[in-house]
Amino acid sequence: MRIHTTIAEFRAALKGGIALVPTMGNLHEGHIALMRQAKELADTVVATIFVNRLQFRPTDDFEKYPRTFEADCEKLDAAGVGHLFAPSEVEMYPQPQEYHVEPPPSQAGILDGEFRPGHFRGVATVVLKLFNIATPRVALFGKKDYQQLMVIRNMVRELNLSVEIAAGETVRAADGLALSSRNGYLSPAERAEAPRLQRELARVRQALLAGERDFARLEEQAMAELRANGWIPNYVAVRNRVDLQCPAAHDSELVVLGAALLGSTRLIDNLEV
Repeated sequence: MRIHTTIAEFRAALKGGIALVPTMGNLHEGHIALMRQAKELADTVVATIFVNRLQFRPTDDFEKYPRTFEADCEKLDAAGVGHLFAPSEVEMYPQPQEYHVEPPPSQAGILDGEFRPGHFRGVATVVLKLFNIATPRVALFGKKDYQQLMVIRNMVRELNLSVEIAAGETVRAADGLALSSRNGYLSPAERAEAPRLQRELARVRQALLAGERDFARLEEQAMAELRANGWIPNYVAVRNRVDLQCPAAHDSELVVLGAALLGSTRLIDNLEV
């Protein structure tokens, strides 16, 4: 695997037929599954590792985000990734980033965007920069970050970008917990409790499949169950898949999303219906 730290060097090494997998590092099996999927879609797989300051709020601990570069490189190499772009912050932002991609509030100000204002602005801006740098034919993002995937898909469509967006299924531990870099922050007791979020979303999903359409009641029941077991839920929401807006009773392409604090760790998950 070739590692590139400058944009000029990276561009010079790339040729057509690229599948791009952007990451912030601290890789787990969910990331590696995206790399394997990328190999099926293009001749050359390119990963990026860049901890993007723009998507962190001032109250977030950007400096403490786990950085495991050497271990990440070993995993990427073993997965058959051809190129890794790992720029410095100065390389990506040689001057203050004054131009930004501003997703519409109806998509970026809801759900996670309500609790992390400015987050999707930072995500969309850095992803557009990476697309312009690497010019991939296809880029892959995991469904675990469902709202991020939606924002990027809509950005690509509305800006007529010449890149296909492919979604990777959420990879889970044996007990159902979605793999995430944040899982490492959980205590042993919290880790044992953590799969409850997926179970509550699954209960809502099953009710929807059985024909239940009182969305608000299902959402509140799930949040009440989380609260009763020590969680602080941000939301459990039934939404349309395409734009994450509140569905009408007759809508069928739905997704159930949830975010909640367990101790000091914020976990997110979702299940398509």
